[in-house]
Amino acid sequence: MRNGKPKQNKYTRPDRGDSTKPRARERGSEQSKARPIQQADSFLDEMKNDLMAFFQINDEQSFTQEQVLEHFDIGDRRMKLILHGLIGELTDEGAIVRQPDNSYRADADANVVEGVVDHVNSRFAFVIAESPTGGRGDRDDDIWVSTDDLNGAVDGDRVRVVRFADSRNGSGGRSRRRIEGKVVSVVERGRTELVGRIDVWPTYGFVVPDSKKIYDDIFIPKEKLGGASDGEKVIVRLTKFPDPGSSKQRFEGEVVTVLGVAGQNNTEMHAILAEFGLPIHFPADVEQEAEAIPTKILKKDLAKRRDMREVTTFTIDPVDAKDFDDALSVQVLDNGHYEIGVHIADVTHYVRPGSKLEEEAFKRATSVYLVDRVVPMLPEKLSNGLCSLRPNEDKLTFSAVFELTPDAHIVKEWFGRTIIHSNRRFSYEEAQDILNNSNGDYLAELQLLNELAYKLRAERFRRGAINFETVEVRFKLDENGVPLSVYPKLRQDTNKLIEEFMLLANKRVAEFVHSLNKKGDENTMVYRVHEGPDEDKLRQFADFAGRLGFKLKVDEEHLSNSMNQFMASIEGKPEASMLSQLAVRTMSKARYSTEDLGHFGLAFRRYSHFTSPIRRYPDMMAHRLLQHYLDKGKPVERDTLEDQCKHASAREKMASDAERASIKYKQVEFMSRMEPDRTFAGVISGVTEFGIFVEITENNCEGLVRMQDLSDDFYDFDKENYRIIGQRNKKIYTFGDAVEVRVKETNLARRSMDFVLVGDNASRATGGKTSGRRSDGKRDSAGRSSASSARRSSSGRSDAPAAKGQNRRGGRGRR
Repeated sequence: MRNGKPKQNKYTRPDRGDSTKPRARERGSEQSKARPIQQADSFLDEMKNDLMAFFQINDEQSFTQEQVLEHFDIGDRRMKLILHGLIGELTDEGAIVRQPDNSYRADADANVVEGVVDHVNSRFAFVIAESPTGGRGDRDDDIWVSTDDLNGAVDGDRVRVVRFADSRNGSGGRSRRRIEGKVVSVVERGRTELVGRIDVWPTYGFVVPDSKKIYDDIFIPKEKLGGASDGEKVIVRLTKFPDPGSSKQRFEGEVVTVLGVAGQNNTEMHAILAEFGLPIHFPADVEQEAEAIPTKILKKDLAKRRDMREVTTFTIDPVDAKDFDDALSVQVLDNGHYEIGVHIADVTHYVRPGSKLEEEAFKRATSVYLVDRVVPMLPEKLSNGLCSLRPNEDKLTFSAVFELTPDAHIVKEWFGRTIIHSNRRFSYEEAQDILNNSNGDYLAELQLLNELAYKLRAERFRRGAINFETVEVRFKLDENGVPLSVYPKLRQDTNKLIEEFMLLANKRVAEFVHSLNKKGDENTMVYRVHEGPDEDKLRQFADFAGRLGFKLKVDEEHLSNSMNQFMASIEGKPEASMLSQLAVRTMSKARYSTEDLGHFGLAFRRYSHFTSPIRRYPDMMAHRLLQHYLDKGKPVERDTLEDQCKHASAREKMASDAERASIKYKQVEFMSRMEPDRTFAGVISGVTEFGIFVEITENNCEGLVRMQDLSDDFYDFDKENYRIIGQRNKKIYTFGDAVEVRVKETNLARRSMDFVLVGDNASRATGGKTSGRRSDGKRDSAGRSSASSARRSSSGRSDAPAAKGQNRRGGRGRR
């Protein structure tokens, strides 16, 4: 973002006109003091970056120019002059500071940025700086930090990190720059509690963390065991973090909650919630406030509401749903048009600003859907009672009512508070059976809605919406929560019917609020925004899909239609799930914002979330804002709402991570019950430097075939082409290949599976470049192939890391 304006690319949709002008609050944004890491386009650029890196990684010392020359082993007169000049440039730029004794040292504040630690590997982590919008920035800007240089920081901590550049091999023989750095200080601890299984000894205990990104056990003194028994799952409050000067993650803690025996379903689901910082129970005062709300609808509640109780209305939801937050009403008008009402539970009638309920709803921001349970945003009395649009009960709602032509064009629209009376509760399956068999309750209404939904969907795709259909898995569980089967979730016409009318309401509410702007003042609204894709990622994906035989045009004019044709062409193929996931990854992540950036995937100019206030806090925000503007209110102050949007987006991600963790746990549990020698057909769903991921075709369970288990050869990792290649036999394993695997090991605590390859249809390589990673896991200190290591060794340099300050990188080596 520059001067407060969103980054534009050719996929940003549509033209924003004058709305792209920065608002007053956005003008004059301060520039970061950090010196930009330059692309090493020449030898001098590379040397300058190397020189800066030397000073920064040795920031506790100062060096004379002669000492710098000695460290870089420079004796040539011309090179000495060049180095003197580069030191002068860095001094002028403020990256290094000249000392009174004419020595130089790194400026403590130069190239220092804040970010969050993502400790992806026991050997190294990435520090992720936030983008200007508050989300994750470009992955290419992540800062690589050796575990030795974390300075006491652990996964999830907010830190200050000093950046410097380092070389690594790029594609096509071009040298790219990888930003590396080291942590200067910990700004804020990301977590004060961890979840894990406890091992109890006579005088102490150790907790083995569930988190895959915490690599050491937590020491628990005997007096702080909290009554936990050996093998139980516990929540531990951390009382001591790793020492800043230590490369080991030595923790101490105290047990604050005993969740139960490890391996039991209830224990493990509670452990997942605790791991992601999600609540298990409502505070007592919140429950009490909910219970005190009267259940009877009073006459004063109806004073300003449109009474729609006589209009045919019903809900369509999953068969196991308990909170029905949306309903549809249908009636045919005298002019031949149709009045379709989208009725949403009026949650904000009951949850008032300043209340305990409001505070807790904001804190949670979303309901969480694990495999076997829902952790609601609101207490049960509201989510399953007062606000649930149950059949044969009068309910208070906030509605969007549309008059549609038979071609699904909007003639009129109305927004406001209503009261409804649902005539029938359908499950998706029940409604689908009625449509399939042309027989059952409200057949004519369901057929009409389905026909209109088809026309709305066709128009949406005509305007450029992209049809991302990803597979969602479901489980059949026994009474103890043990998975008996895994199956894909089916999306039928009734699912799409409801989806289409919810999309219509969300879109038109956003447009309606914008239409109420007066005197050039823009009404602040909460939008669901989805920016255009990253062009480079999209082009790379299109190239890869082309090598698999699928065509994808990525120019702006053809992208939407081409992507939809691509999704249709892979449907039913073994690699469909992985390719659709890769396609989704080329896109930006949807988020909440007060900036009306549009929704690229849906091809909507403006889009809000209005239709699920029982389970999403931003929908409650949208309801309040809509009513405020219906009441002729002035534009609401933006900054506070933007902070709330960022909070909601962060909580949404946390809930999504927890949901995926519960799915992964149940998949591992399901596979752990299989016969040991059973083999499974699968496809390669991912390729990394440490192995290949395989997704089993029949149940979508995914596991890893590790490099060291590919014993027939040493394999090099070809990142750009999503494949590994045998050094001797030239065998290729690539994304989408059909393989046959057997389960080697399941680890419920880590929610991971290891597979062994027992059959494949691997091809043979005829040439091409790879980046160095061998099947034994070895690589040189720069991450390069063995050939490049040999060349460096022949120059007389040692491959072993030197002591700090003894080579041009300051002794850290290139990891």
